[in-house]
Formats: sequence, C-alpha cells, structure tokens
Amino acid sequence: MTRFRTVDLLVTVTIGAAFGVAFLGYGQLYTLIGPLTTAFKPAEGLLAGIWFLPALLAALIVRKPGAALLAEMIAAVLSMLLGSQWGWGTAISGLMQGGGVELAFLAFRYRRFTLPVAILGGMLSALLEWGWEKFAYYQEMSWTFSFAMLGFFLLSGALLCGVLGWAATRALAATGALDAMPAGRERAQQARATATGSAAHSAPTAKDDARA
Repeated sequence: MTRFRTVDLLVTVTIGAAFGVAFLGYGQLYTLIGPLTTAFKPAEGLLAGIWFLPALLAALIVRKPGAALLAEMIAAVLSMLLGSQWGWGTAISGLMQGGGVELAFLAFRYRRFTLPVAILGGMLSALLEWGWEKFAYYQEMSWTFSFAMLGFFLLSGALLCGVLGWAATRALAATGALDAMPAGRERAQQARATATGSAAHSAPTAKDDARA
C-alpha cells in the first residue's frame, strides 16, 4: 500500500525541514575549505554525500514511493529560502538528489530496504547531482578533473549517504523512536524472532531430560 498516512507525512516533512536548516551551516563548510580545495577542486566531492541524507532517511524510515523526493525537495527549498549560496540551483539539486534515491528503491519495487540498496541510492544521487553540477557550475573544468570529482561524489554518496543513513536508521529504530514506522516495526519483528530463537535453543529437550 503506497498511500501516505498522516504520520508518514509528518515524519517526511520533519526530516526535510530539519535538514533544510542544517544545510545552511553545512554549506558554509565549502567556504571554509575553499583555500584547501583551490588546488584540487574535485576533492569537494568528498562532502557531497551529506546532502543526500534527507532523501535516504525518508526512504528507509517511511518506505513509501515519493517520500525520498519530498523530503529532499523540502530540505532544498527551505535551504534556498533561508539564503543558500547556490540560490535557485539548490532546488534543482534537491530534485536530482531525491530522484536518485527514488530510482534505487524503485528498481526493487520499494520492497528492499537493505544496506546495498541504500548504498545504491546514495551513488545514484551522486551521479545525478554530479551531472547537474558539471552543467551548472563546472563547465570549464577539464574532463579529467570532472571524472575525478565524479569518483569522489560516488564514494561520498556510498559512505556518507548510504552507509551513514542506513546505520542512523537502525540506531533510531533500536531506541523505539520509529515504532510507528515500517522501519521500527521491522526492527521489532527481528528482535522478537531473535528472542524466540534464543528461547527455543536454550529450552531443554525431552532427550536432555532423559539423559539427566
């Protein structure tokens, strides 16, 4: 069932809004490291994965088609309205980043929410965002440097988005904060299955009683 519940919308909007505000501070990091990346601009790609997190977290937690794109667009538009240094281009980035995550989960028909799929989502977001930035900001960059930046984008998307987002979702689910969401219910089911298996393994059998 793909229909959004009220709680699904609230969680998606909350994720987007929280990251939209946080992105203002993260954007300043690019200004701070500017002198360090002047000699090798592609290194900025190592920071890219964090930008994709709203989409991945929404996808892993809400598990509904469109949640990733909605959360990322809310984060991007809010960041733009609050004064992002990239202006209207921020909204285009949100579309690319959210769209990349959606494509990854769509490929598995929104039925697999595993670490490999999360990593794929981060990397697809990185690929689409790199394409947009190459067109919008780095047309004069050599293709050698552009492909180097793509490599950094993909690495960052896999680690800072895919692995970090998946780990953060599991950590939140373990606290019980996501009990109302599919991710929380899955975690609870796994915990019950583990407990049942442990109890069955530790229970004495009739053969054990006879030997005793």
